[in-house]
Amino acid sequence: MRDGLGPARVRLRGGLVVDEFRARWGDDAAAKVLAGEVVSPDGRVVTETTVLRAGAHVYFYRELRDEVPVPFDIPVLYRDDDIVVVDKPHFLATMPRGRHVAQTAVVRLRRELDLPELSPAHRLDRLTAGVLLLTTRRDVRGAYQTLFARGLVRKTYLARSAVDPELELPTVVRSRIIKLRGQLQAFEEPGEPNAETMVEHLGDGLYRLKPRTGRTHQLRVHMGSLGLPIIGDPLYPAVIDVAADDFSRPLQLLAHSLEFEDPTTGHPRRFESQRSLGGAQ
Repeated sequence: MRDGLGPARVRLRGGLVVDEFRARWGDDAAAKVLAGEVVSPDGRVVTETTVLRAGAHVYFYRELRDEVPVPFDIPVLYRDDDIVVVDKPHFLATMPRGRHVAQTAVVRLRRELDLPELSPAHRLDRLTAGVLLLTTRRDVRGAYQTLFARGLVRKTYLARSAVDPELELPTVVRSRIIKLRGQLQAFEEPGEPNAETMVEHLGDGLYRLKPRTGRTHQLRVHMGSLGLPIIGDPLYPAVIDVAADDFSRPLQLLAHSLEFEDPTTGHPRRFESQRSLGGAQ
C-alpha cells in the first residue's frame, strides 16, 4: 500500500517491457520503468532491458487524477480488531473504480485509521448513504464477505418517494434485473427472478426496504417499477447530468441497519445508521 492505495497489476503482451509501456500509455509510463518503479510479482525491479513473456504481470503505482473532494466525514460506528463499521455519507464511493479513487471510503479510511489492509465486506452505491462494514485484515476478510455473498446479512434501508394511495403495501417485488457493463442504468427483463425486495410504507413518503438479494441498483429499480422512484435519483427513471461538485440533492436512500451472526465469535451483531433522510447528510 502507498497512501491507502495498492499498485496496479498489468498483464503484458510480451517483449521489451519499456517499449510496451511506451506504446500503451506513452512516455510518462515508460519513464516509470526507467525510474525503477515497475516490479515483477517476486519483487524484482523491471529495468530498461527487461524482456517478459506474454501473459506475465508487473506492478506499478499509477499517477492519480485530480478528484473533487467529497466534503463529508465518515463517522465510525464500531471498531474492533476484525471489523470497522462506518456511517458512509452520500456521494462517496465505497472503493476505487473509474474516476473515483482517492475519494472513496476505503482509501480515505485506510489513511485516517492507519489500516492498510482495510477492505469492504460488501458495497454501497456511491449515492447511497449508511452502514458499511469493512474488515481490518486479510485473514478475516473472506469470512465476512461470505456472509454477504450467501445472503446471511439482514439489511434494512429507508427511502423517500411520492405516495400512491392506490398502491397496496407492504408488497414483495420480485424480478430479473440485468446491469450491463458500460451502461448507467440496470433494467428488468422477463425470466427467472434474481432480485427480491420487501417494500413497506411507514407514512409521509418514507419507505422501509428489505432486500433479500443484492443486485446492482436493485432498490432503485424496484421502487421505480412500483411507480415510486426514489427522490433525488439522477439515474431512474431518466438519466440526469449532475456536476461532480454538486452535493445539493442527495439520493434519498439510506442503508439503515445490518444484522448478522458474527462468523468469528458466533455472537449476534446489529449496527444502525445515525443519519436521517432529507438533507445533504
